[in-house]
Amino acid sequence: MADDDFVFYNGRKLRKGFTTGTTATAASVAALTALLKQEEQAAVSVQTANGQTATFTIEKCDFDKNKAAVAIKKDGGDDQDATDGMLIYSTVSLRSDNEIHLDGGQGIGRVTQEGLPNKPGMPAINPTPRKMIKQSVRKVLGPDRGANVIISAPEGERVAKLTYNPKLGIVGGISILGTSGIVTPMSEDSWKASISIEMNIHKKRGDTDIILTPGDAGEAFAKEKLGLPAEKIVQMSNFVGYVLKETQRIGFKRVLIVGDLGKLIKVSGGIFSTHSKDADARAEIMVANLALLGAPTEMLKKVYKCLTTISMLKVVEDEGYQQVLQVIVDKIKERSEKYIAHRDPHVNIDAVIYSNTSGVLGSTIPVDEIGARWK
Repeated sequence: MADDDFVFYNGRKLRKGFTTGTTATAASVAALTALLKQEEQAAVSVQTANGQTATFTIEKCDFDKNKAAVAIKKDGGDDQDATDGMLIYSTVSLRSDNEIHLDGGQGIGRVTQEGLPNKPGMPAINPTPRKMIKQSVRKVLGPDRGANVIISAPEGERVAKLTYNPKLGIVGGISILGTSGIVTPMSEDSWKASISIEMNIHKKRGDTDIILTPGDAGEAFAKEKLGLPAEKIVQMSNFVGYVLKETQRIGFKRVLIVGDLGKLIKVSGGIFSTHSKDADARAEIMVANLALLGAPTEMLKKVYKCLTTISMLKVVEDEGYQQVLQVIVDKIKERSEKYIAHRDPHVNIDAVIYSNTSGVLGSTIPVDEIGARWK
């Protein structure tokens, strides 16, 4: 393997893989070739969207004079991808005209909402894979003949539950994705893109405000403890800065951030990528804010030695310095609005911090007004 078949992430050498789009393209070319030549195919090579050559072993190849079906195993490399290892099928038959008609079969999702690259009712085969499949089939087919191409994935409906598709309004299966055709292990790009798509769906349906949480726990707290509507909540993961800029670009007017103190305390210190691999200054931020409130040195030393925000919180409560929590949540709002203040339009941002042991710790708006304001 060449060096460009790998990527280095946190000191580890990881093998790149291929997207579902490239896999579906290869299966389509192999199926068409089997149909035209009436010969079983053992391997196939295609060009990815970024111009690289991808070679696949064919897992299954069935054909007769009317159609051919080929299955290829999705190889995501060393990426942790729900679709890795699943079979992607393409079934090809010839048409009487020279059109190429592409559709999704079993296990390929259907779009149900506006805001996605494909219109409602279309199969979830994104624009770049759609283009690559049609181009590659046309190259083999020639200009004067047409074909029906149906992409399917028998495990697609099950695997789709492990992806973003249910939140994006894609039902019945997986999406055929990829912009470069190559999967870069541990890449955050596709994750961020999914969040952007989800927010775009909210905007398309008329929402002007949105609720952001870091993950499942924050979403559960927002719904169960604050009574906030599930249909306005988007999980931003650790990509706080990216998502805030996206809320501004997409055109939301108000944002409410709801999250655990341990995650959002970083934002109060101006850290907008909150994964521990990027930054962890929780103790330093807490100590600095307590010091500005006049907390005694011995207390500051105690807090600094704490390994978790829960243990910090206990010291804060024992010493009677709970006002620091309001300071922190106010700084989350201040820092977040400042982070995107250099661009228009203005986005009004509020925040709520909580802990699983103590409930709501601080809010930039009165807690009893949150439900009414955000429903």
